[in-house]
Amino acid sequence: MTDLDDKGPVRVPRFGLSGKLLVVTILFVMIAQVLIYVPSVSVFRLNWLNDRLAAARTAALVLYAAPSGMVPDDLARDILSSIGAQAVVMKTGQTRRLLAVAEMPTETHRNFDLREVGWLDAVKGAYHGLFDDKDTMLQVIGSAPRDGEFLEILIRNEPLQRAMLRFSRNVLVASLIISASTLALVYLALHFMFVRPMRRITRNIMAFRADPENPSRTIKVSKRNDEIGVTERELASMQSNLTSMLHQRARLAALGLAVSKINHDLRNMLASAQLVSDQLSSVKDPKVQRFAPKLLRTLERAIEFCQSTLSYGRAQEAPPDRRMIPVESLVEEVHETLGLDADSNIGWIVSIERGLEMDADHDHMFRVLLNLTRNALQALEARAPNNALRDQIRVTGRREGGVVVIEVSDTGPGFPPRAREHLFQAFSGSTRPGGTGLGLAIAAELVRAHGGEIRLVEGTIGATFHLTIPDQAVDLDSWREERASA
Repeated sequence: MTDLDDKGPVRVPRFGLSGKLLVVTILFVMIAQVLIYVPSVSVFRLNWLNDRLAAARTAALVLYAAPSGMVPDDLARDILSSIGAQAVVMKTGQTRRLLAVAEMPTETHRNFDLREVGWLDAVKGAYHGLFDDKDTMLQVIGSAPRDGEFLEILIRNEPLQRAMLRFSRNVLVASLIISASTLALVYLALHFMFVRPMRRITRNIMAFRADPENPSRTIKVSKRNDEIGVTERELASMQSNLTSMLHQRARLAALGLAVSKINHDLRNMLASAQLVSDQLSSVKDPKVQRFAPKLLRTLERAIEFCQSTLSYGRAQEAPPDRRMIPVESLVEEVHETLGLDADSNIGWIVSIERGLEMDADHDHMFRVLLNLTRNALQALEARAPNNALRDQIRVTGRREGGVVVIEVSDTGPGFPPRAREHLFQAFSGSTRPGGTGLGLAIAAELVRAHGGEIRLVEGTIGATFHLTIPDQAVDLDSWREERASA
């Protein structure tokens, strides 16, 4: 079975939920009929035999009261024929008296004592009654009239089998009518209540998969308040969000391609401008000497911004080339790149465990620390004039088992609540005018590539970023649980 959409047929399984529901319903109805039929035919057999015993008790009163030999054979045969028995025997005290006999059988094949019958014996008896040979001789024992101990009759299986087959046929016909009606009602009810809505949801999902950017493929929500209604509403919400996200990503992809091309040419132009600006440092003019460093720094930041945008625009960062690297020399390299010297108005404080090494990619971790410290530097420079005692950048590092913990903090203004919500998302986490927020996004991506975590520590002066970089053989979740239990 197929349904057509704009992009071709959407295939629906041939033996789907509706077919399975029909098979299961038929199976359960058949099981229910068997569970009803077995005790019914067992009770019918017991009632049929009890009716014969009841007739035999009445006849036994007449036969027992008559003097021996006073009952004509023809009358005895008529009485036995009305009972459907071959012989009637009653035990009184220590004697067993043959009250009437039409034809004495040579042997009996089945013995049934109806005075005490269990449910399992009744089921077995019904089975034998249906499937034994019709000439099988049955000895049926029941309670005797008056002071008799018990009464027994000898009957052939044929009349019992015939009656049970007739009963079974009637039960079968009635069961078929009832089962067919019940099956149809149950199937239609389940089909309209569950199968059709589920089929509708399935078809919608398959059609949405074929064209997820088409808003018309979003499922139309019904007014149901049950689980299916909740599923429809949640599915519609998810499809709407996914369609919106795909549209946004398509626009961002087109914009990213344009930005990448612009950045490529702009970076080349800025590099040329930087080469020209380098020559200004040799000019003796005091104004040139004062403004040239600022111009060079601005050009450097512009080039770094273009490079960061291009780097983030790549489909995926290269996997980390991990090896043991000294953390102290890495931090010093970052310090030199920032251009902070001893006379700077921004304080630089480092507290690294002696000989601390981390299992990481040198270039990746350099970019992470450079992005974090550069953000801190820019936040502190924004409130110039600066004071090295007030405006400080701190980098600490220590090892906790198989995990290296690094913290980068500053004494700046910190992040407003709105920026914290999207801190590590590209183009969303910046608090500086003109900033892109790429630095934190790139840092978070590189840290996750090492199996580590980065987060903003709450309740500190300024901003404090907490990094955990596990060794390659260390699972960070297990390390966190061990640390919490310690």
